[in-house]
Amino acid sequence: MAKVSENDSNLWHKTCFEQVSAPPLDLDTAVDLVIVGGGFTGLSAALHAAEAGASVCLLEAQEIGFGGSGRNVGLANAGLWLPPDDIRAHLGQQAGDRLIALLAGAPAYVYDLIARYDIACEPVRNGTLHCAHSAAGLADLRKRHAQLAATGAPVALLSAGETAKRTGSDAFHGALFDPRAGTIQPLGYVRGVARAAQAAGARIHGNSSVVELSHQNGTWSARTQGGTVRARALIQATNAYHQGLNTQVPAYVPVHYFQYATAPLPDKLRATILPGGEGCWDTALVMSSFRMDAAGRMIIGAMGDLGHAASGIHTAWVRRKLAQLFPVLADQPLQMGWHGRIAMTSDHIPKITRPGPNALAAHGYSGRGIGPGTLFGKGMAEALISGDEGKLPLAAIGGHAERMTGLQQAYFETGATLMHLIKARIGY
Repeated sequence: MAKVSENDSNLWHKTCFEQVSAPPLDLDTAVDLVIVGGGFTGLSAALHAAEAGASVCLLEAQEIGFGGSGRNVGLANAGLWLPPDDIRAHLGQQAGDRLIALLAGAPAYVYDLIARYDIACEPVRNGTLHCAHSAAGLADLRKRHAQLAATGAPVALLSAGETAKRTGSDAFHGALFDPRAGTIQPLGYVRGVARAAQAAGARIHGNSSVVELSHQNGTWSARTQGGTVRARALIQATNAYHQGLNTQVPAYVPVHYFQYATAPLPDKLRATILPGGEGCWDTALVMSSFRMDAAGRMIIGAMGDLGHAASGIHTAWVRRKLAQLFPVLADQPLQMGWHGRIAMTSDHIPKITRPGPNALAAHGYSGRGIGPGTLFGKGMAEALISGDEGKLPLAAIGGHAERMTGLQQAYFETGATLMHLIKARIGY
């Protein structure tokens, strides 16, 4: 019997039109920049470094987009998960304002790359809706709206009635609409960026797990089973899929997020659910998301791991949640389900660290990988090539520590499972 791929149930692998050839490394070579990790961050770094004239070699342990980038919800959001005042509280006024302004433009930059390189990734830039699941959730959205509007963001706070028109569901108390954002097919995007990087001269190698990283006499050596890459500079872009390299390990809390997709909906149903094409997520403590793809599939997701014995609880919750949000979809079968890992930091702010001399690493997007990953990869590549760390989106630090990450991971997964169990039984 043929081995079943881990991605056989991942919708994005079934519907991706972008293809990229990334053979394993099979020789020794020397370049200006070696990148470890083939997701949003690493491939953005490869593209921008190659376009700046640097010789680049990227090494990915699996296939391109195997990790969180190819399992993403596909919401190209502006900013971080945190509201602006919280970002400033953690980073300070000047650094906070700079990061807020930079990431406000992240969706525009992502969609510009998509247009520039003709990336087939179902781009729809009709905004996103952050939906209030309760009165308390609406109060939180009011605060976020005020803070975002103060930065100049063109956001709008919608009433329950307007939210029902936009979503096709009367389950929400209101929503925060952000017209800067949109949806994409995330695997198509990451493969398209890889294709563009190759066209610019970058060498991309999949199935090339780095078994040893070392630095000596000003040169980095990344050794795989097939060969060794030597480089003046290193970018470590492994995020939540780091595989135990003998260098600085990203410190984060692993949080799983799963998604299920229906079959393409009939035209009559498609016309009544998210008719404007927005991507959505809610204000619940155990967050959930929903959106449509280009073929009209409803994709609904939430925090949780589909890889353990109690994962059926998450599946049962999805069916109940879908019927609660959209009663007309109560009998729609779920065709595919998949999950990925998110690298969560305690303060929900990404980190740029120094794994060694002339080396940078980024991790901890806390569920906001598309825009921040693209810009952090770009910034790290430009900083290492030019020697100007002012090009980084935030200051690099020597290292970052997280306490009791295993316990926190168990807390999040147990909490999500129990919450889905309770809500599945009470019909929400």
